[in-house]
Amino acid sequence: MTTTTAADATTTATDVLIVGAGPTGLTLACTLARAGASVRIIDKSREFHRASRGKGLNQRSRELFDDLGVGAEAAASGTEHITLRKYRDGVAIADTVTFADRTPTPDTPYASGLLIPQWRTEEILRHKLAEYGVAPERGCELAGFTQDTDGVVATLTDGRRIEAAYLVGCDGGHSPVRKALGVGFEGATHAEESMVIGDVRVDGLDPAYWHQWFDEDAALMLCPFRGSTHWQLQGTPERGADGRPAAPTLESFQRLADRCTRDGGIRLSDPTWFSAYRINVRMADRFRVGRVFLAGDAAHVHSIAGGLGMNTGIQDAFNLGWKLAYVVLGHAAPGLLDTYEEERLPVAAWTLDLTDERLRAVVEGVKEAGVGTEAVITDDVTTLGVGYGWSALAWGGEKAGGRAPDALCRNGRLFDVFAGPHFTLLGFGRGSEAALAEAGEKCAGLLRTHLVTEQDDPDGHARRAYGVEGDGLVLVRPDNHIALSAGADRGAEVVDRLLRLGR
Repeated sequence: MTTTTAADATTTATDVLIVGAGPTGLTLACTLARAGASVRIIDKSREFHRASRGKGLNQRSRELFDDLGVGAEAAASGTEHITLRKYRDGVAIADTVTFADRTPTPDTPYASGLLIPQWRTEEILRHKLAEYGVAPERGCELAGFTQDTDGVVATLTDGRRIEAAYLVGCDGGHSPVRKALGVGFEGATHAEESMVIGDVRVDGLDPAYWHQWFDEDAALMLCPFRGSTHWQLQGTPERGADGRPAAPTLESFQRLADRCTRDGGIRLSDPTWFSAYRINVRMADRFRVGRVFLAGDAAHVHSIAGGLGMNTGIQDAFNLGWKLAYVVLGHAAPGLLDTYEEERLPVAAWTLDLTDERLRAVVEGVKEAGVGTEAVITDDVTTLGVGYGWSALAWGGEKAGGRAPDALCRNGRLFDVFAGPHFTLLGFGRGSEAALAEAGEKCAGLLRTHLVTEQDDPDGHARRAYGVEGDGLVLVRPDNHIALSAGADRGAEVVDRLLRLGR
């Protein structure tokens, strides 16, 4: 909801202003809007792009999309367990299926990530956001902002002003928000590691495979998408007489394809997007300055190895979103917001290290044995193991801070119980009923309670997933991480923690 004042009809107000309507900004907006916070999301682009860009949701992001209510729509537009077909000297030498040895389990519903073009991911999130009456405001460029202890005032290039309690920069690696804050963005640019990328039609290839040619002096990858006539091309750039990468063109893409396939009859056409990039490995030294936050590429950029860029931004947004909502709606004190940087900055640092290591593995594998991008397929890139055991919100128990696992119960999945902007208190055994009743009454509006009995969990999936023996309590955060595991007699502690949240 926005408001205007008689004194200045060009000034409007909102709880949270998001700058940047990519996957990070849209995820954040959805998380805030469904919680009941007012939100505006602006983007300087006048049209929604149709580029494939970041083309995959990993297993953890798929779980979060389920929580937001868009998981099924994403799955219907994407591909699981894509087969990587590798070539050497123009000849197919091996097929590798991503996460072929994994199957869904009761606590982990997704054995594979999802190959889906970024434009479609953004479209799905925009449709969900529209259900809350919010739409990205296109052609709205941030000119600057000021902040004080009461809020932020942002000025757009057309002179309009937006007053907000908080502002979040989700505006990419060149983030004007980050630059205006004066936040350092330390790291390195690897000029020698440059790539070209684009979306083209491809004739002469089977779309059942992600085709990858890796030779000593050139590389080409052509990735198909479900329901799309266009493939994503990635490869090594042509270089000019000065040795510098030349701008990508359809003709240069075709020459690269002819070179790698030994003129194998593949024809490229109808390009809709071209780009060239050098690998940057950089991270902001702070993710927050006062009432202004950074998320996604505005806070960290790294190698594409593992496909973690978009996923890390989505997971930043899911972490920050519930916390901002709780503060602006009065459910928690502002101190809760300190845990965003506390939790996500170390994860970003880990991601930079991981993607650097995985890129080296690909490069060395290509040189030595013709290995392709399967070198990045490890448990780490699922981010299912990412947790916050060091956090001020890890309140006790061996699994505190970790991802809350799913489980199949008689009446459905635990993830269905968790879905939404609330904490969830799981009570194991009849001895937990009193604690559930007390917490449910005293923390109404913040908490959903769920009793897990032998009848509800006949195969013991939930007990095993949470390591609970006998009667016990497990408190799950709105972002589906464990806050507390405790005995059934500690219900009063749960109530106290929730009522003092952020204090």
